[in-house]
Amino acid sequence: MFVDSHCHLDCIDLEDFGNDYDTLVKRCLDSDIEHMLCVSIDMKQYPAMYQHASKYPEISVSVGVHPMADEADAIEADQLKQLGSENKVVAIGETGLDYYYHKGDNRWQQDRFRMHVQCAVELNKPVIVHTRDAGQDTLDILKQENAPKCGGVIHCFTETMDFAEKALDMGFMISFSGIVTFRNADALREVAKHVPDENLLIETDSPYLAPVPHRGKQNYPAYVKHVAEKLAEIRNTSVEHIAEVSRNNFYRVFKPCT
Repeated sequence: MFVDSHCHLDCIDLEDFGNDYDTLVKRCLDSDIEHMLCVSIDMKQYPAMYQHASKYPEISVSVGVHPMADEADAIEADQLKQLGSENKVVAIGETGLDYYYHKGDNRWQQDRFRMHVQCAVELNKPVIVHTRDAGQDTLDILKQENAPKCGGVIHCFTETMDFAEKALDMGFMISFSGIVTFRNADALREVAKHVPDENLLIETDSPYLAPVPHRGKQNYPAYVKHVAEKLAEIRNTSVEHIAEVSRNNFYRVFKPCT
């Protein structure tokens, strides 16, 4: 059985599933997916995302605003803490920094990231971190805002081994997505060899980044098994071992109510 530690079920085109959310979830559960973490990206979608997930013990949610969301798409700390206090909510985020798409003055991104981390620390819930072209600033803010107190995950990892080591020193999890299966991802596969078992997670980031052999198609949680298969190959172990350690790590870090 597998856990998809990061997906966006509310962003999946349901046309592939008979335009029915319940069919999507059933298809996942019938494909050996034991649990899914549906990750928030903005407040406009959050109420519907939460409502859909609420009837399934196999789905947990996070709450937060993605760094690529517009500067005006903000959330106040009090609201984030209120929503984050719900039992169904197991993490704060997706938050972080993205300098690839956002050029120029990114202080508003940094302020938003800091606020998310501060709330995560206060709530003692892990923080889900997105980082792109912002490695040093990401690490600096995590350290400055005492993120090791709440822990969390660097999701959809694409950074260097040096970054990974610094994140691991802060107690963070490293999560690999379908990118690890891509033909041009040799550097990432080298990092994936060395992340300790106790810090390893797997994810789809669906509906994005479908792994080989489904690249170019819509991704969904059942495809997380392909990430596990590639990691088993890279790490010279079994798919069952990857499934077990990533599942155990997820439950230890996120503590979902099942």
